Amino acid sequence: MSAAVVTVSGLVVEYRYRAGILGMTPGSVRAVDDVSFEIQPGSTLGLVGESGSGKTSVARAILGIAPISAGRILLQGRDVGSADARERRELRRHAQMVFQQPTTSLDPRMTVGNTIAEPLVHLLAMRGAALRARVTELLELVGLEPGYASRIPRQLSGGQRQRVAIARAIATSPSLVVCDEPTSSLDVSVQAQIINLLVRLQSELGISYLFISHDLGTVRQVADTVAVLHRGRIVEHGAVDAVLGAPRDEYTRTLIAAVPTIDRIGGRRAALA
Repeated sequence: MSAAVVTVSGLVVEYRYRAGILGMTPGSVRAVDDVSFEIQPGSTLGLVGESGSGKTSVARAILGIAPISAGRILLQGRDVGSADARERRELRRHAQMVFQQPTTSLDPRMTVGNTIAEPLVHLLAMRGAALRARVTELLELVGLEPGYASRIPRQLSGGQRQRVAIARAIATSPSLVVCDEPTSSLDVSVQAQIINLLVRLQSELGISYLFISHDLGTVRQVADTVAVLHRGRIVEHGAVDAVLGAPRDEYTRTLIAAVPTIDRIGGRRAALA
């Protein structure tokens, strides 16, 4: 087996806070507690759990934008926690993120072309004809015509904006893309299109995904393995069919039972997932 793209070992993330005007004393909140997992090349780990379970804190720690209070994160074999400024810049080439809300993750004043070009300019020092050709290539990869480069976000639909966000995320050919609820703000039909796009890009480019979602049906569709996070700790981790098909932990069973249903007849439920 190839070396893991990401190895997380005993990760702890704590956020410290100062004394407040309401008499709060200084302290800290532990958002992630002793979390460990690996993501293999070209595979997807689904990270699931209720709001506040620590999913986004795990992702932010991998990207180097949340404090690593204990444990270790290796990205492409490099220690994220001990990286200096130059090494962090290099690591940003290898790990990018697709956010939940494309409306707020895209600068409303920048054209689509400039948005996609930004990481290429700052991280790869790309310029001129090569830059323009790469932007065109990326637009086509995500299913948009080259003419979209001159548009601004308000001229796009929600699905088109998310395609632009994905193009920006894959611009530097990262080994890992963190997808933080990438379809939850979209219409159901558009959600399917974006999921299919992510699956196709993984097949074509060999990208690994950390896929954060509340939607267990989507996780079952896209993930190879799944980790269930509860109060900052992983309570269940394994192959997606095994964990979601025959959960061992009570919390995982509770999450599955909470999947929305379309009908109740004689006490039976038809699950959307």
